[in-house]
Amino acid sequence: MAEAKKGDAVKVFYTGRLEDGSVFDTSEGQAPLEFTIGRKEVIYGFEQAVIGMQPGESKTVTLPAEQAYGPHRPEMVAEVDRKDVPAHLELVVGNHLELTKGDGEPFAVLISALTETMVTLDANHPLAGRELTFEINLLEIG
Repeated sequence: MAEAKKGDAVKVFYTGRLEDGSVFDTSEGQAPLEFTIGRKEVIYGFEQAVIGMQPGESKTVTLPAEQAYGPHRPEMVAEVDRKDVPAHLELVVGNHLELTKGDGEPFAVLISALTETMVTLDANHPLAGRELTFEINLLEIG
């Protein structure tokens, strides 16, 4: 039977869990995830886990942050003066804002802290710095 390798289009069902066992993402009850191995369409460790699997095979892998969304990078956290934030924006810890880079490309930031004078914005991926566990079921190799 064929094993998944770089360049193969694959379909998988998966469930992703955090360190405490809570589910952060799943394809359960949805269409399977489809991606091509080697095109960086999914995180590195997930892609590597699928390599060598055969259709019908299931496995559970735990990925360190470096193989998932990377470490939490302090340089991607910034404090800005509240007066520099447009007044119409609702500032609530845990909310996301969409900002625009100098080249016009949008990116999301998380409001991670608020004081009367400052707003702390975090541009790290929400799962950066986290160890992730995935249950993966390879359905087919295309």
